[in-house]
Amino acid sequence: MSDSLKDQLLGLGFKPAPKPERRPTPKPSPHPARSGSKAGHGRGKPRPSAEEMDLAKAFALRSAQEKREREQAEREKQEKALAKKQAKEAVARLLEGKALNSESAEIARHFMYGGKIKRVYVTPEQLTALNAGELGVVQFNGRYCLVPKDVTLAVRDLLPALVALYCDGSEESLPDDYADPKYQVPDDLIW
Repeated sequence: MSDSLKDQLLGLGFKPAPKPERRPTPKPSPHPARSGSKAGHGRGKPRPSAEEMDLAKAFALRSAQEKREREQAEREKQEKALAKKQAKEAVARLLEGKALNSESAEIARHFMYGGKIKRVYVTPEQLTALNAGELGVVQFNGRYCLVPKDVTLAVRDLLPALVALYCDGSEESLPDDYADPKYQVPDDLIW
């Protein structure tokens, strides 16, 4: 039982670990560097060929062009952000004191905005004016403001995405003879 673990494993049929090969070490050249030669050119890297230099120049030009394009795109992005900020400030000045939302309004006027159904509460007079196109709804800072027609049109000129509802007669309406069988009301339906 005095066999080592290594001897026991070899006895069971395991092979010994292969030994790493030794690489010969490079011997220094017996010739000393010439005193008249430029330092570093006789040894180390060979001089790049003309083709390699052209390729390096092409890569440098390409990277410089890409850098200019990135900087240009960043400038354009900043200019757009600044223009949007200025437009929002102008909309805030337009809406200042012109919101006609009433706390006593009880009628919910539903509309589509941003792919969802939203609502604004209006009085009966405001509902008539809103449906006639005399009023509009502008979304600003998470709030739906009921504003006069001229303010709605001014906001639409500055930032069209903020106009949530404006009935100017260009809305799509269903034809009178809507005949899709999927949505027909049965004749025997009693209300």
